[in-house]
Amino acid sequence: MTADVDPIYSVDPIYSDERLAVLYDQFDGERDDLDEYERIIAERAATRIADLGCGTGTLALRLAAAGHNVIGVDPAAASIGVARRKPGAESVRWIVGDATQLVGESVDLVVMTGNAVQGIVDDGAWAETLRAVAASIRPGGHFVFETRVPERRAWERWTPDASRQRGHTPEGRPVETWNEVLTVDLPLVTFEATFTFLDGVVTSTSVLRFRSKDEITNDLRVAGFAVREIRDAPDRPGLEWIFVAERHDLR
Repeated sequence: MTADVDPIYSVDPIYSDERLAVLYDQFDGERDDLDEYERIIAERAATRIADLGCGTGTLALRLAAAGHNVIGVDPAAASIGVARRKPGAESVRWIVGDATQLVGESVDLVVMTGNAVQGIVDDGAWAETLRAVAASIRPGGHFVFETRVPERRAWERWTPDASRQRGHTPEGRPVETWNEVLTVDLPLVTFEATFTFLDGVVTSTSVLRFRSKDEITNDLRVAGFAVREIRDAPDRPGLEWIFVAERHDLR
């Protein structure tokens, strides 16, 4: 079993705070965005999959149930804890950590959903992540991930009124949440998620990096990948790219 390690980048409270992690699935919607990833995996006949930034394990568990050999990796122990308690969790190998924990695995495909790549804002951590992903994929395997199109300025829609949701804690107590942008200093956008409980308020501040298509393509090339496709995300047409990059045989 791979030991849990400290990640090479920071983790936001919305994923690492146990009180918030247990609410993630409730407020994250239907996850129809994952359908496209399952199609891509099927198109490439990939069987050994690493779900990097797996969060609470929704995709990892779907893939495992379909018969894939799956590794779920996330830097947030609280999110992995939620995943490990779900039905079928024993069929996935869960790791608290980052891409460096995958080096040497020789998987067919590494996937990052939910714009997780945008949470890696530091240039050094991003480069190290790409190198580690490349070192974990067999030659000819693929790295598949999504990221928001900067020109569509998604942050302008992250307002309290547009993002407000109401739900319940696992104990059945009411909780309300919303997002609010704090600063826009491109390529970085900082926003705050607020959760109000009967006994108090919890906030989580996140910073996302918006990279251009050319920047991502070049970063992938340097790490040993060739971009084979850039798809439009079906669930958010015109708003997000899905990169499909193939690992070169570096020998």
